[in-house]
Amino acid sequence: MDRGVQEEDGSIRLPVDELRRASETYGSATIFEPRRCIGKRDSGSGNSVSPTSPAVPAPEKKLTLFALRLAIFEKAATCLGTLGFIWATVVLLGGFAITLDSTDFWFITIILLIEGTRIYSRSHELEWQHQATWSITDAGINSFRALKSSSHFIVESAKALFRPITRVRKQSMHARELRKNPDEPISGSWGIQRKLTRTWTSSDVPILPYAQWFFLSRNVGRLLYWLQLASASACVVLSLMKLVKRNYGEVEKGDADKRNRQSALNIFYSLALAEALLFLMERAYWQWKAGYCKLLEGVSRECDLGLSGMVSIRRFFYDAYSRCLEGSIFDGLKMNMVTFAMDLLASNSPDEQLIGATILRQFVMNPQFSDDTLQNIGTNISVIDRLVEVLNWKDPQEEDIRRSAAEILSKLAGKKQNSLRVAGIPGSLESISSLLQTSRSYSTTADEIGEKTVICDHAHYGFWTFNHLGLVILKKLARDHDNRGKIGNTRGLLPKIIDFTHVEERLLRDENVTPSQILTVKRSLQLVKILASTTGATGTTLRREISEIVFTISNIRDILRHGEKHPNLQKLGIEILTSLALEEDATERIGGTGGVLKELFNIFFSQRIPENQNHVRIAAGDALAMMALESRRNCLRILKLRVLERLVAALKVPLLRVNAARILRNLCTYSGVDCFDQLKGVAAAAPTVLEAVMSEENKLQEDSDIMFERTGIEEAELASKILQILKKYENPSVRVPRIRRFSIELAIWMMRNNTASVRTFKDLGLEKELEAVLESTAEVESFNIFSGTYGLSRHSTTIHSLVETAVQLLEDR
Repeated sequence: MDRGVQEEDGSIRLPVDELRRASETYGSATIFEPRRCIGKRDSGSGNSVSPTSPAVPAPEKKLTLFALRLAIFEKAATCLGTLGFIWATVVLLGGFAITLDSTDFWFITIILLIEGTRIYSRSHELEWQHQATWSITDAGINSFRALKSSSHFIVESAKALFRPITRVRKQSMHARELRKNPDEPISGSWGIQRKLTRTWTSSDVPILPYAQWFFLSRNVGRLLYWLQLASASACVVLSLMKLVKRNYGEVEKGDADKRNRQSALNIFYSLALAEALLFLMERAYWQWKAGYCKLLEGVSRECDLGLSGMVSIRRFFYDAYSRCLEGSIFDGLKMNMVTFAMDLLASNSPDEQLIGATILRQFVMNPQFSDDTLQNIGTNISVIDRLVEVLNWKDPQEEDIRRSAAEILSKLAGKKQNSLRVAGIPGSLESISSLLQTSRSYSTTADEIGEKTVICDHAHYGFWTFNHLGLVILKKLARDHDNRGKIGNTRGLLPKIIDFTHVEERLLRDENVTPSQILTVKRSLQLVKILASTTGATGTTLRREISEIVFTISNIRDILRHGEKHPNLQKLGIEILTSLALEEDATERIGGTGGVLKELFNIFFSQRIPENQNHVRIAAGDALAMMALESRRNCLRILKLRVLERLVAALKVPLLRVNAARILRNLCTYSGVDCFDQLKGVAAAAPTVLEAVMSEENKLQEDSDIMFERTGIEEAELASKILQILKKYENPSVRVPRIRRFSIELAIWMMRNNTASVRTFKDLGLEKELEAVLESTAEVESFNIFSGTYGLSRHSTTIHSLVETAVQLLEDR
């Protein structure tokens, strides 16, 4: 019998045995109770930023404002220069060319040439400065540690002065020199260089074949910078000389052609002086803010961009400055680091992609900027698509960008809407699956399985980091019901996840084991638990597929057997077994796996578990009750373990009594008549159970009907208690959904066993209470267990039939 259900309801928010916070919200709810839907998800699953969060000023606003002010200086100087150029060419050289003194003619010509040179070099300086930001990316972005190998770098740079163009490519920068011993050979495939590209990297272009270093873009940018300063300074000197001396030549009286020459020259030299001074003021302002005040370095620190931050900040600043110059001066103010990084990530340059991914990662990991950054990324499908694509890049040279993309997605998947967008991208789950690095050797025969190995960190590649990130992403995606089905349908993903639940005995018993070694196991168990507790037809399929993987149950058994030092892992494993037991086939597989039931009982009865870890014992009891439910084979297996006396004794332990009663009830119900002699010991529990029925109104009352025999309690007193229970629960209770059913069953047994009880119940008004029950019955009373709000394992007798039987007994006797 399949204990699953064949329909799904999109309103389901939490499946059975969801994360711990749900049980904290609703008390000690278990699989034996229906779980109400939570109408409001936690803040981590929404896209909105908390309204109470204070606004954090973006550090890059300082750069865009700085770029705006510089652009004002530059545009003002350019306007004056343009006006001076027009004045000189139209008025002076056009109108007074013949009458100009030879000194003025050459001064004007030199100033125009100087200013033309400055304007030309200025127009191209930004282009060169842009390229200069990439001239250190090979060392500065891929790894600043490589740049610290300064002796090697200097030697290579010196050689580059005489290196022919065919050997320009700076392979030393791409060789990923992160080894402790530079002479150590790289083994295997991890020494492969970055793939050759068919285009030049602009920062590496040698303009002349044998002068590479001098003509690199960063050096050309510096040359243009100093050329502009020299031009502006020369312009100031020449203009001041003429304005001070004013030796423009004599104007003869009555010479109309030279009458306005002096004024025209004064205007030109003044314009030239003003333009040069504005430019020098711009340069002084730049040196003050960028050189003395360290504005760019400060913004890099505020953005927490690390060692490579200055490359990103400089590039961002030059982009903003270019926009202010090329268009409106306010265009640069529209830029921000997030959109800038997303643009870089979308480029075709590996260095630009890495810078973009690094910026986004730092912003996502920074609590001040994470909400805004995630919101921007989440609304840009193309960026999410690129991040997912990067997960497939397994070249060792691309490890940094791949890790950054995985960390960004691990944060992005924490938001519900974003997780749906990530999972909705075609091939996204296959890309995430590529992060999980396990290998199982292929067998050439069908009667054996290849040996599994989990790939650990390589000297030059962090496999374990990617394993952990992959599991984190999948766990967050699995919080959404729709995504769980996609995870199950992704080829080869479930076996990979199950492989990570395996942990060796030595690690479980080692007190000095590092947390990272256990963390991956914990993440995989959490993910399997979420998948196994899925509701509806999707949950049925997932539980079947998980249980059919031959290593699932045995891996969990090993954790139960050797993981006493890791109770949290044990609890996760137990909860997985409880969820899998919703399916009949899985129940048989669990019971048939050697040692599982024994280890569950060892945990259930263990006295060595600290009091603050008692939740593990409760979980073990839930699992055992599920194993015995409607499974005769498992009941027989439990009887063979000879734990009946200990179960009866556990009824006196408040922590264990509920689950002990459930297990005993299931043993008595499903073991079969041939086990009657073995179950005689249950009679010893009757006084304890009936005492609880008389004194408490809790879950134990649900599981007590079969243990009434041989008690010394007065039947009239017990009958009165049954009526009190029916009156108290006028409507079905979510906390104790079967209490009215079991109370009526107990009343029926009493009336059949002793006709005197019929008169007692009639006098107490049982018939009236039964009529009230008929008017308020609900489906919640018809099931043994629940998956979320889905009922599973329906009772063979409806509550209507029980009421009719009780009424018939009252009428017949």
